[in-house]
Amino acid sequence: MSELRTERLLLRQWQEEDRAPFADLNASATVMRYFPRPFTREESDAQVDRFAAHLEEHGYGFWAVEVDEAFAGFTGLGWTEGLPFSPALEIGWRFAEPFWGHGYATEAARAALEIGLREAGEIVSFTALLNDPSWRVMERLGMRRDGEFDHPRVPPDSGLRRHVLYRTPS
Repeated sequence: MSELRTERLLLRQWQEEDRAPFADLNASATVMRYFPRPFTREESDAQVDRFAAHLEEHGYGFWAVEVDEAFAGFTGLGWTEGLPFSPALEIGWRFAEPFWGHGYATEAARAALEIGLREAGEIVSFTALLNDPSWRVMERLGMRRDGEFDHPRVPPDSGLRRHVLYRTPS
């Protein structure tokens, strides 16, 4: 499944021309405010490479999202490792600021969630406790809050270390 279409969005395989806008998205202090730090261009490109390879191999993963033929961000699925609830199939998203507030994250994630539930009996999502915009998307998807944890890859002195975990209902 190389691409998914929703009413307003195209979720598709990554393309070379996605690298620059994706790097801009990941370098934005506003977009990345719930992460320990923005990504460098090299980190961003490496993430594109991982996402594209996973999609190619498995037919699902983190898709690039287009709105009216413009790169908007990503959404999709990936297996988590090294967390208290791992291994688990995670759903996640990240959009550039001009695409916030239009319901795109929820719409794209809903399409990915359907695929994910075919791959695994349960889907998880997690974010910094402070990131209420993302956990509101989780709730709109019908996911249920299932506790909190300290993310082991976030520095202990960071205000972002505490995370909230959501799961699809069983």
